[in-house]
Amino acid sequence: MRPAESPAEIYQQHMVPAIFVPWVPIVLDLASPQLDDRMLDVACGTGVIAREAVSQVGPGGRVVGLDINSNMLDIARALGPSVEWREGNAQALPFADGEFDIVVCQQGLQFFPDHGAALREMHRVLIPGGVVVLALWCEIESSPGHNALAQALDKHVGTEAATLMYGAFRLGDAETIQTLLEEAGFRDVRVHREGQKARFPSPEAFARYVVVGSVLGRTGVEVRDDAMTALVRDVEAALRTYVHPDGLAFPMEAHLALARA
Repeated sequence: MRPAESPAEIYQQHMVPAIFVPWVPIVLDLASPQLDDRMLDVACGTGVIAREAVSQVGPGGRVVGLDINSNMLDIARALGPSVEWREGNAQALPFADGEFDIVVCQQGLQFFPDHGAALREMHRVLIPGGVVVLALWCEIESSPGHNALAQALDKHVGTEAATLMYGAFRLGDAETIQTLLEEAGFRDVRVHREGQKARFPSPEAFARYVVVGSVLGRTGVEVRDDAMTALVRDVEAALRTYVHPDGLAFPMEAHLALARA
């Protein structure tokens, strides 16, 4: 890791391919964008889903990626000039009623302060019968890597840092997701569970990249060198059984939700 790398650069270069890329075809298969569709990617980050969707909607379609983090969007713009990138709040989407055919949100809803408000906004900007697709991590125990890292953060950095890590998994219950969607006005709600593998060069790489590139780094959490050394030691011990000759590979599970406006 170069000292000059920002949290957004770490996220794009190391976390996106290791954690998020395997889920892109699953999310887009559920969303099923067609030629000329208008699709909004909420909490798009550096835009891995939005960029992939461009070819599916074709030149007559429209893909918009929205995120609240300007540093993420700077990288997204450089990587995907054909996508319309917008900075904004998911709880007050800067779009008209019925402006989109599809809304997707991969691993973003759990971080919004008001889940219901964000889902009502997604419903508002969809056409009647439009589709929303959500991907949300299951309980943290289904991700041995993050579970080990959260415990190490609690021990060596503090409760606040650990709470941020646990927060990525706080909508891990399928019934809660279904209820939130229905209360926001969505119908035909279907939620199912799938698994993929997260792959990093080593447990140390995983720990260092996630501490800097995740919500921890983006919210300014700092980990001293001695704490990082202790944290890495604990994570390496906890993940020993997931280390193979080609690196670290541990399971992660997510709920995929599909519903109609």
